[in-house]
Amino acid sequence: MAKRSQSFASMSVDALLKMRDEIGRVLNRKAEDLKEQLSQLGGGGRGRRKRGSVKGRKVVPKYRGPGGATWAGRGARPRWMVEQMKQGKKPEDFLIAKSGGAAASRRKSAAKKSRKRKAA
Repeated sequence: MAKRSQSFASMSVDALLKMRDEIGRVLNRKAEDLKEQLSQLGGGGRGRRKRGSVKGRKVVPKYRGPGGATWAGRGARPRWMVEQMKQGKKPEDFLIAKSGGAAASRRKSAAKKSRKRKAA
């Protein structure tokens, strides 16, 4: 290593600048090659991760309590449901009837939009 630093010290400023430019070009070429390899492996999202979880997304309520409170069935069971279950009721007693109304059509249109985004 000491021998190389001595050779750099003896080089002219112009020669050092030319060497720096050449090193920059080589590094840029190598970076482009690596990006190309990554895109061929399926990493074409440019650093974006695919979201696998449903964390943070809104979910249609699945259960409705006596006071009108709702629960989607995710996370900890709500207190009102725990109290009712202690009294002998079952979770099925609180299920909200599914209807094919406006909420279902909104879900379908949202699914279409997300498919269009994925295709683009």
